[in-house]
Amino acid sequence: MIMSRIEAPRDEVTFVDRLLSGLPAEAVLLDPDVTASYANDMASFCEAGTPAVVVLPRTVEQVQHVMRIATELRVPVVPQGARTGLSGAANASDGCIVLSLVKMDRILEINPVDRIAVVEPGVINATLSRAVGEHGLYYPPDPSSWEMCTIGGNIGTASGGLCCVKYGVTAEYVLGLDVVLADGRLMSTGRRTAKGVAGYDLTRLFVGSEGSLGIVVRAILALRPQPPQQLVLAAEFGSARAACDAVVRIMEGGHVPSLLELMDRTTVKAVNDLAHMGLPESTEALLLAAFDTHDPAADLTAVGALCEAAGATEVVPAEDAAESELLLQARRLSLTALEAVKGTTMIDDVCVPRSRLGDMLEGIERVAEKYSLTIGVCAHAGDGNTHPTVCFDATDPDESRRARESFDEIMALGLELGGTITGEHGVGVLKKEWLARELGPVGVEMQRGIKATFDPLGILNPGKVF
Repeated sequence: MIMSRIEAPRDEVTFVDRLLSGLPAEAVLLDPDVTASYANDMASFCEAGTPAVVVLPRTVEQVQHVMRIATELRVPVVPQGARTGLSGAANASDGCIVLSLVKMDRILEINPVDRIAVVEPGVINATLSRAVGEHGLYYPPDPSSWEMCTIGGNIGTASGGLCCVKYGVTAEYVLGLDVVLADGRLMSTGRRTAKGVAGYDLTRLFVGSEGSLGIVVRAILALRPQPPQQLVLAAEFGSARAACDAVVRIMEGGHVPSLLELMDRTTVKAVNDLAHMGLPESTEALLLAAFDTHDPAADLTAVGALCEAAGATEVVPAEDAAESELLLQARRLSLTALEAVKGTTMIDDVCVPRSRLGDMLEGIERVAEKYSLTIGVCAHAGDGNTHPTVCFDATDPDESRRARESFDEIMALGLELGGTITGEHGVGVLKKEWLARELGPVGVEMQRGIKATFDPLGILNPGKVF
């Protein structure tokens, strides 16, 4: 029913003319070579269609105009940020309007008293972080793509990052939103205040909705005081299981690291091959722990002792911020380095209970052996969020098939261990079938009911999530 409405024939000239009636000419891109470059995000194995037009609005009113025309003419709309996503959530559908929000990039307000920032969706994560830092404030969510990804994209996919173990994910920092609905109406949700429980929490509903319920055009974000400079410790282990045991000991001991990251031997070697960073390739797993407390050296000493008790072969605390940043740079390079192994990667995003992290990593090793593939794992170990990264040659049909099958087997393993199919990358196109398995039929029915309430014509990012 929804698809028949979307695919209804329309007069293309009238369609574009109607858009141009409320938009400047430079905001409407029609050149097929240009529009094709907006067709997909960074996910593998995700189909993408051919957009009819790309629109780059600069104002809320322009977004409303686009949605009114789209509703009237039953045209699908695919919202986009920087397209750094890894699930196909920003992929175009045939004949759609790609609504790229990157030009709405203003920081509207930074309020040190209320500890909030008000921003447009196209603001780059790192730009916001640096701006609030000048006021002694801190915006914690820091995806690995923070120098490129937008706040709107972060909200759409409920992004995480390295600091989640202590500071949580994007959803915990979104206080309020302005959202343009499918029919062009503007709705405000949430609050500016430190507390507020009026009505259903529609703000949280939009966070992670991947543009399927409305278009975020403004966000009120919570800020924290700038913490002290963190110090990092690196611990080498003779097995992934031992490193995971150290994670369990650290969390069980009540420690609150600002990050707790794991890189397996495949990832360490890939980073060394790419950047010649001198990481210890003899290790089976490298654990990075950091603290941004007032006495981080004491915290690192305590955690170092726990790592040794878990079987660490070497524990090396950084002496200063420069050494710490070097170690973190190695972790941030992990996905780029793994992509260089074979040219193409398929990045999984399975989150399991911390207590099952060792089982997850050992299971991934078995999957890699079964399919004769290179699979590197980097993980936000402190919150159990693993990123198994399947490296393969996309020009080899058999290897591509094995890559896809291994990806599915890893997701099945995560669910078997009591986990979830995505901790921070979202569902998009890539994991639609797996979302249904995780939610069950009643859960899917309820979520589809919510979608129908906000988007009765099914024009918002069709084919994603469900």
